[in-house]
Amino acid sequence: MKILVIGNGGREHALAWKISQSPRASQVFVAPGNAGTALEAENNIENVDISSSDFPQLIQFAKENKIGLVVVGPEQPLCAGLTDAMREEGLRVFGPSKAAAELEGSKAFCKNALQRGNIPTADFQVFTDPALAIASLQDREDGPVVIKADGLAAGKGVYVCDNREQAIQAVEEMAVEKKFGAAGNRIVIEERLEGEEASVLAITDGKTIVTLQPAQDHKAAYDGDRGPNTGGMGAYCPAPLVDAKMMEWIEEYILVRTVHVMNRMEIPFQGVLYAGLMIGRQGPKVLEYNTRFGDPECQPLLLRLKTDLVMLMEATIDRKLDKIGPLKWDQRPAVGVVMASEGYPGKSVYGHVIRGLEEAAKIPNVKIFHSGTAINENGEIVNHGGRVLCVTALGEDISTAKKTAYEAVRQIRWTGAWCRHDISDKAIR
Repeated sequence: MKILVIGNGGREHALAWKISQSPRASQVFVAPGNAGTALEAENNIENVDISSSDFPQLIQFAKENKIGLVVVGPEQPLCAGLTDAMREEGLRVFGPSKAAAELEGSKAFCKNALQRGNIPTADFQVFTDPALAIASLQDREDGPVVIKADGLAAGKGVYVCDNREQAIQAVEEMAVEKKFGAAGNRIVIEERLEGEEASVLAITDGKTIVTLQPAQDHKAAYDGDRGPNTGGMGAYCPAPLVDAKMMEWIEEYILVRTVHVMNRMEIPFQGVLYAGLMIGRQGPKVLEYNTRFGDPECQPLLLRLKTDLVMLMEATIDRKLDKIGPLKWDQRPAVGVVMASEGYPGKSVYGHVIRGLEEAAKIPNVKIFHSGTAINENGEIVNHGGRVLCVTALGEDISTAKKTAYEAVRQIRWTGAWCRHDISDKAIR
């Protein structure tokens, strides 16, 4: 069967790589892909020069090439309705509908659904008028809050504020200056939860939930969780913070309730349901939902997953996940370290040649997933995005996996390259 993966990031490289291992996959296309997927020809992976936003071209390609399965990677085409458009043309697509993807596409929709489903989350208010939002902040006690742009902002539209002054500045940037464009037309002000974050991803067909092993993402740009929020500077899996007992609780009181409330709203959810959680003294609470594999959580997760991913995706489409047995995992943990361009998460300079990729790839138990990379006119791999690589490694324990990942990171260089140095330290502590 021919399979089309849509997107050009590290998540899509990991998806294409894992999908290519399935006996069901004869050929994997990635639209548009990156330099990393271009190098995977030996795994029958091939890039297609079509943007993930060009729905007519994607549909035409899928029909002409008799694609048996389409996997939509990023949030933008999901929220814009690509799965609906493809299904109307008779294509089999893994991913939620446009209506269901609103769980990620609108923070306000998500918070209202959580409230309706009696799912634990932070208290919140929604505003469309920045003046009213600022007045609300001035009326409340000066203290820590979180300001969120309602729409998609590539993981950067969340400001964790220590005081009223920072919160008002965040509102002005989002809702007045439109730093994130239309995403800031509505903003959410919510209480700031204290604790440690965890990511729990599940695959659901709308009636059955198959939970993946817990992971932890590192959102802040710099070591010690300092600096602005990013799309994610690294991740590891499994996260010991979420033990088996807590996972059962999360399934029962968060994931199952979410699937039920979406069904009650007549918006059935099929695809990846990704709960970003804060684990505090009051137990797990939902910070946000994503409606696709996380990037960079996807990379360490799929490096460890042994179950056939294509089988899982087809069972989701056919609503037969109840027929799937327990997932099989490599027992070794995995750590993924994101290498970024100078200036990220702000403006970055692209086009620098990346050296040392071959040397890093020779290190045992290492897989390098490309995010923002391209091939220049000289056939050299260059940085072409804010987040450039996710250097991912397996190890007998998390400390070993971390050590191996950073050993590979040290082999790779380009002008302005940088990374966090403390990915997975919370687990090690």
